[in-house]
Amino acid sequence: MVKVRAAREGKGESELIEEAIRQRLGLDLFEKLWQRNTLDESQAMALALQAQHSDRKRSTNK
Repeated sequence: MVKVRAAREGKGESELIEEAIRQRLGLDLFEKLWQRNTLDESQAMALALQAQHSDRKRSTNK
């Protein structure tokens, strides 16, 4: 089955298996998100710090 599908898609068997594993583990989601990323480094850092501070506030309020 893998050989047939790989041949149809013009890919190697290992490439097809790797894609399936990445999709199953959710790693393809990160790639899709990075492709849509429009933040520059300073904006990304500001967002990360904001999330970090927000999480710390929630942790101390438990």
